[in-house]
Amino acid sequence: MNRLFRNFRDFSIKDLGLAFAHDKRISLSWEKSIRFSTKKVETTEGELGQICDLLRERGSWDSLDARLGSVELSSKLVDSVLVHLREPINAKRSLGFFHWCSRRKKHDHGVRSYCLMIHILVQAGLTVDARALLESVILKNSGSDASLSAVVETLLSTYEVVLSGPRVFDLLVQTCSRLRLFDLSLRVCSHLGERGFLPSLISFNTLLHVVQRSDQNDLVWKIYEYMVVNRIYPNQFTVEILAKSMCKAGTLLKVVNILDSIHIKRCSPTVIVNAALVLRIIEQNRVGEGILLVKRMLQKNMILDDVACSLIIHAHCESGNSELAFDSYDDMLKRGHCMNVYVCAALIGLLCREGKTEEANLLLQEMLQAGLNLYEETYNVLIEWFSRSGRLQEALEFCNRMVDEGSLPSCKAANELISRLCEAGNVERADGMLTLLLEKGFVPEESVYSDLISGFGRAGRFQAVLRLYHEVEWRGLSVTVLLYTSVIRSLCLCGKSTEAEKILAVMRGKYMPPTREIHELTSWASDGSQRQPVL
Repeated sequence: MNRLFRNFRDFSIKDLGLAFAHDKRISLSWEKSIRFSTKKVETTEGELGQICDLLRERGSWDSLDARLGSVELSSKLVDSVLVHLREPINAKRSLGFFHWCSRRKKHDHGVRSYCLMIHILVQAGLTVDARALLESVILKNSGSDASLSAVVETLLSTYEVVLSGPRVFDLLVQTCSRLRLFDLSLRVCSHLGERGFLPSLISFNTLLHVVQRSDQNDLVWKIYEYMVVNRIYPNQFTVEILAKSMCKAGTLLKVVNILDSIHIKRCSPTVIVNAALVLRIIEQNRVGEGILLVKRMLQKNMILDDVACSLIIHAHCESGNSELAFDSYDDMLKRGHCMNVYVCAALIGLLCREGKTEEANLLLQEMLQAGLNLYEETYNVLIEWFSRSGRLQEALEFCNRMVDEGSLPSCKAANELISRLCEAGNVERADGMLTLLLEKGFVPEESVYSDLISGFGRAGRFQAVLRLYHEVEWRGLSVTVLLYTSVIRSLCLCGKSTEAEKILAVMRGKYMPPTREIHELTSWASDGSQRQPVL
Protein backbone atom coordinates (compact mmCIF):
# COMPACT_ATOMS: atom_id res chain seq x y z
CA MET A 1 0.00 0.00 0.00
CA ASN A 2 2.75 2.43 1.01
CA ARG A 3 4.68 1.39 -2.08
CA LEU A 4 1.72 2.33 -4.30
CA PHE A 5 1.28 5.82 -2.83
CA ARG A 6 5.00 6.42 -2.79
CA ASN A 7 5.24 5.86 -6.55
CA PHE A 8 1.81 7.46 -7.40
CA ARG A 9 3.15 10.23 -9.55
CA ASP A 10 5.22 7.81 -11.65
CA PHE A 11 2.23 5.74 -12.74
CA SER A 12 0.32 6.25 -15.91
CA ILE A 13 -3.46 6.14 -15.95
CA LYS A 14 -3.35 2.56 -17.17
CA ASP A 15 -0.87 1.49 -14.46
CA LEU A 16 -2.98 3.23 -11.84
CA GLY A 17 -6.03 1.27 -12.96
CA LEU A 18 -4.10 -2.03 -12.75
CA ALA A 19 -2.90 -1.19 -9.26
CA PHE A 20 -6.46 -0.50 -8.13
CA ALA A 21 -7.60 -3.76 -9.65
CA HIS A 22 -5.05 -5.71 -7.54
CA ASP A 23 -5.86 -3.94 -4.28
CA LYS A 24 -9.40 -4.42 -3.04
CA ARG A 25 -9.40 -1.57 -0.59
CA ILE A 26 -8.14 0.91 -3.14
CA SER A 27 -10.67 -0.37 -5.66
CA LEU A 28 -13.51 0.27 -3.22
CA SER A 29 -12.19 3.76 -2.56
CA TRP A 30 -12.07 4.46 -6.33
CA GLU A 31 -15.64 3.26 -6.85
CA LYS A 32 -16.82 5.33 -3.90
CA SER A 33 -15.25 8.47 -5.30
CA ILE A 34 -16.91 7.80 -8.66
CA ARG A 35 -20.31 7.35 -7.00
CA PHE A 36 -19.79 10.55 -4.99
CA SER A 37 -19.08 12.66 -8.06
CA THR A 38 -22.07 11.18 -9.91
CA LYS A 39 -24.28 11.88 -6.96
CA LYS A 40 -23.22 15.56 -6.96
CA VAL A 41 -24.26 16.01 -10.59
CA GLU A 42 -27.52 14.21 -9.97
CA THR A 43 -28.14 16.41 -6.94
CA THR A 44 -27.90 19.57 -9.07
CA GLU A 45 -30.32 18.18 -11.64
CA GLY A 46 -32.49 16.99 -8.81
CA GLU A 47 -32.58 20.43 -7.28
CA LEU A 48 -33.68 21.89 -10.60
CA GLY A 49 -36.40 19.28 -11.04
CA GLN A 50 -37.48 19.60 -7.42
CA ILE A 51 -37.82 23.39 -7.69
CA CYS A 52 -39.76 23.17 -10.95
CA ASP A 53 -42.09 20.48 -9.55
CA LEU A 54 -42.76 22.52 -6.43
CA LEU A 55 -43.55 25.60 -8.49
CA ARG A 56 -45.83 23.68 -10.84
CA GLU A 57 -47.67 22.35 -7.77
CA ARG A 58 -48.22 25.98 -6.74
CA GLY A 59 -45.98 25.58 -3.76
CA SER A 60 -45.97 28.47 -1.31
CA TRP A 61 -42.90 30.30 -0.12
CA ASP A 62 -43.05 28.37 3.13
CA SER A 63 -42.95 25.06 1.28
CA LEU A 64 -40.05 26.33 -0.78
CA ASP A 65 -38.29 27.30 2.45
CA ALA A 66 -38.90 23.86 3.92
CA ARG A 67 -37.86 21.85 0.90
CA LEU A 68 -35.10 24.07 -0.49
CA GLY A 69 -33.80 25.87 2.57
CA SER A 70 -30.44 24.14 2.37
CA VAL A 71 -30.03 24.58 -1.39
CA GLU A 72 -27.36 27.08 -2.35
CA LEU A 73 -28.71 29.25 -5.13
CA SER A 74 -26.58 30.39 -8.02
CA SER A 75 -27.34 32.62 -10.98
CA LYS A 76 -27.00 29.61 -13.27
CA LEU A 77 -29.56 27.60 -11.26
CA VAL A 78 -32.02 30.52 -11.14
CA ASP A 79 -31.69 31.07 -14.90
CA SER A 80 -32.24 27.34 -15.53
CA VAL A 81 -35.45 27.37 -13.48
CA LEU A 82 -36.73 30.42 -15.36
CA VAL A 83 -35.95 28.84 -18.73
CA HIS A 84 -37.74 25.59 -17.71
CA LEU A 85 -40.80 27.61 -16.64
CA ARG A 86 -40.79 30.06 -19.54
CA GLU A 87 -44.22 29.09 -20.89
CA PRO A 88 -46.96 31.71 -20.35
CA ILE A 89 -48.94 29.32 -18.12
CA ASN A 90 -46.05 29.27 -15.64
CA ALA A 91 -45.27 33.00 -15.75
CA LYS A 92 -46.72 33.84 -12.33
CA ARG A 93 -44.95 30.87 -10.77
CA SER A 94 -41.68 32.01 -12.29
CA LEU A 95 -42.27 35.49 -10.90
CA GLY A 96 -43.02 34.06 -7.46
CA PHE A 97 -39.78 32.07 -7.54
CA PHE A 98 -37.87 35.15 -8.73
CA HIS A 99 -39.10 37.19 -5.77
CA TRP A 100 -38.63 34.27 -3.32
CA CYS A 101 -34.97 34.06 -4.30
CA SER A 102 -34.37 37.73 -3.62
CA ARG A 103 -36.45 38.10 -0.46
CA ARG A 104 -36.14 34.80 1.38
CA LYS A 105 -32.77 33.63 0.09
CA LYS A 106 -31.29 37.14 -0.26
CA HIS A 107 -30.09 36.24 -3.74
CA ASP A 108 -28.85 39.18 -5.81
CA HIS A 109 -30.24 38.61 -9.30
CA GLY A 110 -28.00 39.27 -12.26
CA VAL A 111 -28.96 41.17 -15.39
CA ARG A 112 -29.58 37.94 -17.31
CA SER A 113 -32.07 36.70 -14.69
CA TYR A 114 -33.92 40.02 -14.85
CA CYS A 115 -34.06 39.93 -18.63
CA LEU A 116 -35.31 36.32 -18.75
CA MET A 117 -38.03 37.15 -16.24
CA ILE A 118 -39.05 40.26 -18.19
CA HIS A 119 -39.35 38.26 -21.43
CA ILE A 120 -41.49 35.63 -19.67
CA LEU A 121 -43.83 38.27 -18.23
CA VAL A 122 -44.22 40.09 -21.55
CA GLN A 123 -44.95 36.81 -23.34
CA ALA A 124 -47.68 36.10 -20.77
CA GLY A 125 -49.15 39.59 -21.09
CA LEU A 126 -48.18 40.65 -17.54
CA THR A 127 -47.10 44.09 -18.67
CA VAL A 128 -47.32 45.86 -15.30
CA ASP A 129 -44.97 43.36 -13.63
CA ALA A 130 -42.61 43.45 -16.61
CA ARG A 131 -42.45 47.25 -16.50
CA ALA A 132 -41.71 47.18 -12.77
CA LEU A 133 -38.80 44.78 -13.27
CA LEU A 134 -37.50 46.86 -16.19
CA GLU A 135 -37.48 49.98 -14.05
CA SER A 136 -35.72 48.04 -11.28
CA VAL A 137 -32.94 46.64 -13.46
CA ILE A 138 -32.40 49.98 -15.23
CA LEU A 139 -32.15 51.93 -11.98
CA LYS A 140 -29.94 49.23 -10.52
CA ASN A 141 -27.49 49.65 -13.42
CA SER A 142 -27.83 53.40 -13.96
CA GLY A 143 -24.39 54.11 -12.50
CA SER A 144 -22.66 54.00 -15.87
CA ASP A 145 -23.43 53.93 -19.57
CA ALA A 146 -21.64 50.59 -19.87
CA SER A 147 -23.97 48.97 -17.33
CA LEU A 148 -27.05 50.35 -19.05
CA SER A 149 -25.78 49.17 -22.42
CA ALA A 150 -25.25 45.72 -20.90
CA VAL A 151 -28.94 45.62 -19.93
CA VAL A 152 -29.98 46.35 -23.53
CA GLU A 153 -27.55 43.79 -24.95
CA THR A 154 -28.68 41.10 -22.50
CA LEU A 155 -32.32 41.79 -23.28
CA LEU A 156 -31.51 41.26 -26.95
CA SER A 157 -29.42 38.12 -26.36
CA THR A 158 -32.12 36.46 -24.23
CA TYR A 159 -34.89 37.27 -26.70
CA GLU A 160 -34.47 34.04 -28.65
CA VAL A 161 -34.52 31.96 -25.45
CA VAL A 162 -38.08 32.99 -24.59
CA LEU A 163 -39.35 34.52 -27.88
CA SER A 164 -41.49 37.04 -26.05
CA GLY A 165 -42.14 39.28 -29.07
CA PRO A 166 -41.06 42.82 -29.98
CA ARG A 167 -43.43 44.26 -27.36
CA VAL A 168 -40.63 43.89 -24.81
CA PHE A 169 -38.51 46.46 -26.64
CA ASP A 170 -41.41 48.90 -26.73
CA LEU A 171 -41.62 48.55 -22.96
CA LEU A 172 -37.88 49.20 -22.74
CA VAL A 173 -38.14 52.47 -24.68
CA GLN A 174 -41.21 53.59 -22.74
CA THR A 175 -39.59 52.79 -19.41
CA CYS A 176 -36.40 54.70 -20.30
CA SER A 177 -38.58 57.63 -21.36
CA ARG A 178 -40.52 57.71 -18.09
CA LEU A 179 -37.24 57.57 -16.16
CA ARG A 180 -36.05 60.66 -18.13
CA LEU A 181 -33.14 58.71 -19.63
CA PHE A 182 -33.51 60.44 -22.98
CA ASP A 183 -30.03 59.80 -24.36
CA LEU A 184 -30.35 56.11 -23.48
CA SER A 185 -33.79 56.01 -25.13
CA LEU A 186 -32.36 57.35 -28.39
CA ARG A 187 -29.44 54.94 -28.29
CA VAL A 188 -31.84 52.08 -27.61
CA CYS A 189 -34.03 53.08 -30.57
CA SER A 190 -31.01 53.32 -32.86
CA HIS A 191 -29.51 50.04 -31.64
CA LEU A 192 -32.81 48.18 -31.88
CA GLY A 193 -33.29 49.53 -35.40
CA GLU A 194 -29.93 48.10 -36.40
CA ARG A 195 -31.04 44.72 -35.02
CA GLY A 196 -34.39 44.80 -36.83
CA PHE A 197 -36.58 45.87 -33.89
CA LEU A 198 -38.01 49.34 -34.48
CA PRO A 199 -40.14 50.59 -31.58
CA SER A 200 -43.80 51.28 -32.26
CA LEU A 201 -45.40 54.68 -32.80
CA ILE A 202 -46.81 54.51 -29.25
CA SER A 203 -43.30 54.19 -27.82
CA PHE A 204 -42.04 57.14 -29.86
CA ASN A 205 -45.07 59.22 -28.82
CA THR A 206 -44.31 58.41 -25.19
CA LEU A 207 -40.72 59.52 -25.65
CA LEU A 208 -41.75 62.69 -27.50
CA HIS A 209 -44.32 63.56 -24.84
CA VAL A 210 -41.89 63.23 -21.93
CA VAL A 211 -39.10 65.11 -23.75
CA GLN A 212 -41.47 67.92 -24.73
CA ARG A 213 -42.65 68.22 -21.12
CA SER A 214 -38.99 68.54 -20.12
CA ASP A 215 -38.56 71.57 -22.45
CA GLN A 216 -35.87 69.94 -24.59
CA ASN A 217 -37.11 71.33 -27.89
CA ASP A 218 -34.10 70.37 -30.01
CA LEU A 219 -34.31 66.76 -28.83
CA VAL A 220 -38.01 66.62 -29.75
CA TRP A 221 -37.21 67.39 -33.38
CA LYS A 222 -34.24 65.06 -33.41
CA ILE A 223 -36.53 62.20 -32.36
CA TYR A 224 -39.17 63.14 -34.91
CA GLU A 225 -36.59 63.28 -37.68
CA TYR A 226 -35.42 59.79 -36.71
CA MET A 227 -39.02 58.59 -36.88
CA VAL A 228 -39.71 59.95 -40.36
CA VAL A 229 -36.37 58.78 -41.74
CA ASN A 230 -37.16 55.26 -40.48
CA ARG A 231 -40.70 55.41 -41.94
CA ILE A 232 -42.55 55.67 -38.64
CA TYR A 233 -45.17 58.23 -39.56
CA PRO A 234 -47.05 60.48 -37.11
CA ASN A 235 -50.61 60.32 -35.90
CA GLN A 236 -52.73 63.08 -34.39
CA PHE A 237 -51.12 62.71 -30.96
CA THR A 238 -47.64 63.09 -32.47
CA VAL A 239 -48.68 66.26 -34.29
CA GLU A 240 -50.15 67.72 -31.10
CA ILE A 241 -46.90 67.11 -29.21
CA LEU A 242 -44.85 68.79 -31.95
CA ALA A 243 -47.25 71.74 -32.13
CA LYS A 244 -46.87 72.27 -28.36
CA SER A 245 -43.11 72.18 -28.77
CA MET A 246 -43.31 74.83 -31.50
CA CYS A 247 -45.50 77.02 -29.28
CA LYS A 248 -42.96 76.81 -26.45
CA ALA A 249 -40.10 77.68 -28.80
CA GLY A 250 -42.08 80.53 -30.39
CA THR A 251 -41.69 79.17 -33.94
CA LEU A 252 -45.28 78.18 -34.71
CA LEU A 253 -46.40 81.60 -36.00
CA LYS A 254 -43.26 81.95 -38.13
CA VAL A 255 -43.83 78.60 -39.89
CA VAL A 256 -47.54 79.30 -40.32
CA ASN A 257 -46.76 82.66 -41.94
CA ILE A 258 -44.28 80.99 -44.32
CA LEU A 259 -46.85 78.40 -45.36
CA ASP A 260 -49.54 81.07 -45.76
CA SER A 261 -47.26 82.93 -48.16
CA ILE A 262 -46.82 79.71 -50.17
CA HIS A 263 -50.24 78.09 -50.14
CA ILE A 264 -52.42 81.14 -49.32
CA LYS A 265 -54.96 78.87 -47.55
CA ARG A 266 -54.16 77.66 -44.05
CA CYS A 267 -52.36 74.30 -44.10
CA SER A 268 -53.23 71.36 -41.88
CA PRO A 269 -51.32 70.81 -38.60
CA THR A 270 -49.54 67.80 -40.12
CA VAL A 271 -48.18 69.89 -43.00
CA ILE A 272 -47.14 72.62 -40.56
CA VAL A 273 -45.05 70.33 -38.33
CA ASN A 274 -43.50 68.53 -41.31
CA ALA A 275 -42.53 71.83 -42.94
CA ALA A 276 -41.07 72.95 -39.60
CA LEU A 277 -38.88 69.84 -39.52
CA VAL A 278 -37.59 70.44 -43.05
CA LEU A 279 -36.86 74.11 -42.30
CA ARG A 280 -34.87 73.13 -39.19
CA ILE A 281 -32.77 70.68 -41.21
CA ILE A 282 -32.07 73.31 -43.89
CA GLU A 283 -31.10 75.86 -41.22
CA GLN A 284 -28.54 73.33 -39.96
CA ASN A 285 -26.90 73.38 -43.43
CA ARG A 286 -28.04 69.81 -44.16
CA VAL A 287 -29.56 70.77 -47.47
CA GLY A 288 -29.26 67.35 -49.14
CA GLU A 289 -30.95 65.60 -46.23
CA GLY A 290 -33.70 68.22 -46.18
CA ILE A 291 -34.48 67.82 -49.89
CA LEU A 292 -34.51 64.02 -49.59
CA LEU A 293 -36.88 64.23 -46.64
CA VAL A 294 -39.23 66.57 -48.52
CA LYS A 295 -39.46 64.14 -51.43
CA ARG A 296 -40.18 61.23 -49.08
CA MET A 297 -42.88 63.25 -47.32
CA LEU A 298 -44.42 64.13 -50.68
CA GLN A 299 -44.64 60.44 -51.60
CA LYS A 300 -46.54 59.76 -48.36
CA ASN A 301 -48.83 62.81 -48.78
CA MET A 302 -47.39 64.31 -45.61
CA ILE A 303 -46.82 67.67 -47.31
CA LEU A 304 -48.46 69.62 -50.14
CA ASP A 305 -46.89 69.71 -53.60
CA ASP A 306 -46.48 73.50 -53.81
CA VAL A 307 -45.04 73.57 -50.29
CA ALA A 308 -42.56 70.83 -51.22
CA CYS A 309 -41.44 72.69 -54.37
CA SER A 310 -41.02 75.94 -52.44
CA LEU A 311 -38.96 74.29 -49.69
CA ILE A 312 -36.69 72.67 -52.27
CA ILE A 313 -36.08 76.05 -53.92
CA HIS A 314 -35.41 77.58 -50.51
CA ALA A 315 -32.89 74.81 -49.76
CA HIS A 316 -30.97 75.45 -52.99
CA CYS A 317 -30.97 79.19 -52.27
CA GLU A 318 -29.56 78.60 -48.79
CA SER A 319 -26.78 76.46 -50.24
CA GLY A 320 -25.99 79.19 -52.79
CA ASN A 321 -26.69 77.01 -55.85
CA SER A 322 -28.47 79.44 -58.17
CA GLU A 323 -28.58 77.02 -61.11
CA LEU A 324 -30.47 74.33 -59.19
CA ALA A 325 -32.63 76.96 -57.51
CA PHE A 326 -33.88 78.39 -60.81
CA ASP A 327 -34.23 74.91 -62.34
CA SER A 328 -36.45 73.96 -59.41
CA TYR A 329 -38.35 77.25 -59.84
CA ASP A 330 -39.02 76.46 -63.50
CA ASP A 331 -40.11 72.96 -62.53
CA MET A 332 -42.55 74.41 -59.99
CA LEU A 333 -44.12 76.63 -62.65
CA LYS A 334 -44.38 73.66 -65.07
CA ARG A 335 -46.25 71.70 -62.39
CA GLY A 336 -48.94 74.37 -62.51
CA HIS A 337 -48.05 76.30 -59.38
CA CYS A 338 -47.89 80.08 -59.35
CA MET A 339 -44.97 82.09 -58.07
CA ASN A 340 -45.31 82.93 -54.40
CA VAL A 341 -43.84 85.46 -52.02
CA TYR A 342 -41.67 82.94 -50.18
CA VAL A 343 -39.98 81.60 -53.31
CA CYS A 344 -39.45 85.08 -54.79
CA ALA A 345 -37.92 86.30 -51.54
CA ALA A 346 -35.50 83.35 -51.49
CA LEU A 347 -34.48 83.90 -55.12
CA ILE A 348 -34.08 87.67 -54.66
CA GLY A 349 -31.91 87.05 -51.61
CA LEU A 350 -29.77 84.60 -53.56
CA LEU A 351 -29.30 87.05 -56.47
CA CYS A 352 -28.41 89.85 -54.05
CA ARG A 353 -25.81 87.73 -52.27
CA GLU A 354 -24.26 86.97 -55.65
CA GLY A 355 -24.13 90.69 -56.41
CA LYS A 356 -26.74 90.44 -59.17
CA THR A 357 -28.85 93.36 -57.95
CA GLU A 358 -30.18 94.20 -61.42
CA GLU A 359 -31.57 90.68 -61.89
CA ALA A 360 -32.97 90.83 -58.37
CA ASN A 361 -34.71 94.09 -59.24
CA LEU A 362 -36.23 92.55 -62.39
CA LEU A 363 -37.57 89.60 -60.37
CA LEU A 364 -38.92 92.09 -57.85
CA GLN A 365 -40.81 93.99 -60.54
CA GLU A 366 -42.20 90.72 -61.91
CA MET A 367 -43.31 89.82 -58.42
CA LEU A 368 -45.03 93.18 -57.89
CA GLN A 369 -46.78 92.92 -61.25
CA ALA A 370 -48.17 89.55 -60.17
CA GLY A 371 -49.79 91.30 -57.22
CA LEU A 372 -47.49 89.80 -54.60
CA ASN A 373 -46.49 91.92 -51.63
CA LEU A 374 -43.06 91.92 -50.07
CA TYR A 375 -42.60 90.96 -46.46
CA GLU A 376 -39.99 91.91 -43.89
CA GLU A 377 -37.29 89.42 -44.78
CA THR A 378 -37.37 90.40 -48.45
CA TYR A 379 -37.22 94.09 -47.61
CA ASN A 380 -34.26 93.52 -45.30
CA VAL A 381 -32.36 91.61 -47.98
CA LEU A 382 -33.05 94.31 -50.57
CA ILE A 383 -32.05 97.16 -48.24
CA GLU A 384 -28.85 95.43 -47.17
CA TRP A 385 -27.61 94.36 -50.60
CA PHE A 386 -28.69 97.44 -52.55
CA SER A 387 -26.81 99.48 -49.94
CA ARG A 388 -23.71 97.34 -50.38
CA SER A 389 -23.83 97.73 -54.15
CA GLY A 390 -24.01 101.53 -53.83
CA ARG A 391 -27.62 101.86 -54.99
CA LEU A 392 -28.49 103.95 -51.94
CA GLN A 393 -31.49 105.77 -53.40
CA GLU A 394 -33.27 102.50 -54.13
CA ALA A 395 -32.29 101.18 -50.70
CA LEU A 396 -33.84 104.28 -49.11
CA GLU A 397 -37.01 103.77 -51.14
CA PHE A 398 -37.29 100.18 -49.93
CA CYS A 399 -36.80 101.36 -46.36
CA ASN A 400 -39.44 104.08 -46.67
CA ARG A 401 -41.88 101.66 -48.31
CA MET A 402 -41.28 99.17 -45.53
CA VAL A 403 -42.03 101.81 -42.88
CA ASP A 404 -45.17 102.92 -44.73
CA GLU A 405 -46.44 99.33 -44.65
CA GLY A 406 -46.02 99.25 -40.88
CA SER A 407 -42.79 97.26 -40.64
CA LEU A 408 -39.29 98.13 -39.51
CA PRO A 409 -35.97 97.00 -40.97
CA SER A 410 -33.68 94.71 -39.02
CA CYS A 411 -30.70 96.21 -37.19
CA LYS A 412 -28.40 94.58 -39.73
CA ALA A 413 -30.18 96.15 -42.71
CA ALA A 414 -30.55 99.57 -41.05
CA ASN A 415 -26.93 99.59 -39.97
CA GLU A 416 -25.77 98.74 -43.50
CA LEU A 417 -27.86 101.55 -45.00
CA ILE A 418 -26.76 104.17 -42.46
CA SER A 419 -23.11 103.11 -42.71
CA ARG A 420 -23.11 103.36 -46.52
CA LEU A 421 -24.87 106.75 -46.42
CA CYS A 422 -22.23 108.06 -44.02
CA GLU A 423 -19.42 106.75 -46.21
CA ALA A 424 -20.99 108.51 -49.17
CA GLY A 425 -21.11 111.79 -47.20
CA ASN A 426 -24.91 111.78 -46.80
CA VAL A 427 -24.75 112.11 -43.04
CA GLU A 428 -27.88 114.25 -42.77
CA ARG A 429 -29.97 111.71 -44.67
CA ALA A 430 -28.59 108.93 -42.49
CA ASP A 431 -29.46 110.91 -39.35
CA GLY A 432 -32.92 111.66 -40.71
CA MET A 433 -33.53 107.99 -41.51
CA LEU A 434 -32.51 106.95 -37.98
CA THR A 435 -34.81 109.62 -36.49
CA LEU A 436 -37.72 108.34 -38.58
CA LEU A 437 -37.07 104.74 -37.52
CA LEU A 438 -36.77 105.71 -33.84
CA GLU A 439 -40.14 107.47 -34.00
CA LYS A 440 -41.69 104.26 -35.35
CA GLY A 441 -40.30 102.20 -32.46
CA PHE A 442 -37.01 100.99 -33.91
CA VAL A 443 -34.56 99.73 -31.26
CA PRO A 444 -31.06 100.45 -32.55
CA GLU A 445 -27.88 98.63 -31.71
CA GLU A 446 -24.67 100.28 -30.64
CA SER A 447 -23.13 99.76 -34.08
CA VAL A 448 -25.76 102.01 -35.71
CA TYR A 449 -24.78 104.93 -33.48
CA SER A 450 -21.09 104.13 -33.88
CA ASP A 451 -21.29 104.41 -37.68
CA LEU A 452 -23.35 107.62 -37.53
CA ILE A 453 -20.96 109.22 -35.01
CA SER A 454 -18.00 108.34 -37.25
CA GLY A 455 -19.83 109.93 -40.20
CA PHE A 456 -20.40 113.21 -38.34
CA GLY A 457 -16.77 113.13 -37.19
CA ARG A 458 -15.54 112.94 -40.77
CA ALA A 459 -17.86 115.85 -41.60
CA GLY A 460 -16.43 117.96 -38.73
CA ARG A 461 -19.75 118.09 -36.85
CA PHE A 462 -18.55 117.70 -33.26
CA GLN A 463 -21.84 118.95 -31.75
CA ALA A 464 -23.72 116.18 -33.53
CA VAL A 465 -21.13 113.72 -32.24
CA LEU A 466 -21.74 114.78 -28.64
CA ARG A 467 -25.51 114.84 -29.17
CA LEU A 468 -25.52 111.24 -30.40
CA TYR A 469 -23.23 110.16 -27.56
CA HIS A 470 -25.57 111.62 -24.94
CA GLU A 471 -28.56 110.14 -26.79
CA VAL A 472 -27.04 106.66 -26.43
CA GLU A 473 -26.66 107.19 -22.68
CA TRP A 474 -30.17 108.60 -22.40
CA ARG A 475 -31.66 105.57 -24.16
CA GLY A 476 -29.88 103.27 -21.72
CA LEU A 477 -27.90 101.43 -24.37
CA SER A 478 -24.68 99.77 -23.29
CA VAL A 479 -21.69 101.91 -24.18
CA THR A 480 -18.75 99.70 -25.07
CA VAL A 481 -15.18 100.35 -26.16
CA LEU A 482 -16.36 100.41 -29.80
CA LEU A 483 -18.61 103.42 -29.23
CA TYR A 484 -16.09 105.25 -27.03
CA THR A 485 -13.48 104.79 -29.73
CA SER A 486 -15.81 106.25 -32.37
CA VAL A 487 -16.63 109.27 -30.17
CA ILE A 488 -13.02 110.01 -29.24
CA ARG A 489 -11.82 109.53 -32.82
CA SER A 490 -14.52 111.87 -34.14
CA LEU A 491 -13.80 114.57 -31.54
CA CYS A 492 -10.10 114.36 -32.31
CA LEU A 493 -10.81 114.77 -36.01
CA CYS A 494 -12.83 117.89 -35.18
CA GLY A 495 -9.90 119.26 -33.14
CA LYS A 496 -11.77 119.00 -29.84
CA SER A 497 -9.08 117.42 -27.68
CA THR A 498 -10.57 118.78 -24.43
CA GLU A 499 -13.91 117.07 -25.06
CA ALA A 500 -12.06 113.90 -26.09
CA GLU A 501 -10.17 113.92 -22.76
CA LYS A 502 -13.46 114.28 -20.88
CA ILE A 503 -14.90 111.26 -22.69
CA LEU A 504 -11.71 109.35 -21.92
CA ALA A 505 -12.07 110.23 -18.22
CA VAL A 506 -15.65 108.93 -18.24
CA MET A 507 -14.44 105.76 -19.85
CA ARG A 508 -11.77 105.27 -17.18
CA GLY A 509 -14.33 106.00 -14.48
CA LYS A 510 -16.27 102.97 -15.73
CA TYR A 511 -13.15 100.84 -15.35
CA MET A 512 -12.75 100.46 -19.09
CA PRO A 513 -9.06 100.46 -20.03
CA PRO A 514 -8.49 102.58 -23.15
CA THR A 515 -7.12 100.84 -26.19
CA ARG A 516 -3.86 101.67 -27.94
CA GLU A 517 -5.80 103.47 -30.68
CA ILE A 518 -7.46 105.77 -28.13
CA HIS A 519 -4.08 106.65 -26.59
CA GLU A 520 -2.69 107.48 -30.02
CA LEU A 521 -5.74 109.61 -30.89
CA THR A 522 -5.64 111.69 -27.69
CA SER A 523 -1.86 112.14 -27.96
CA TRP A 524 -2.22 113.30 -31.57
CA ALA A 525 -4.98 115.78 -30.64
CA SER A 526 -3.14 117.23 -27.61
CA ASP A 527 0.13 117.66 -29.54
CA GLY A 528 -1.60 119.50 -32.33
CA SER A 529 0.17 117.35 -34.91
CA GLN A 530 -0.77 117.80 -38.53
CA ARG A 531 -0.56 114.04 -39.10
CA GLN A 532 -3.99 112.53 -39.56
CA PRO A 533 -4.95 109.66 -37.30
CA VAL A 534 -5.72 106.26 -38.73
CA LEU A 535 -9.49 106.03 -39.42
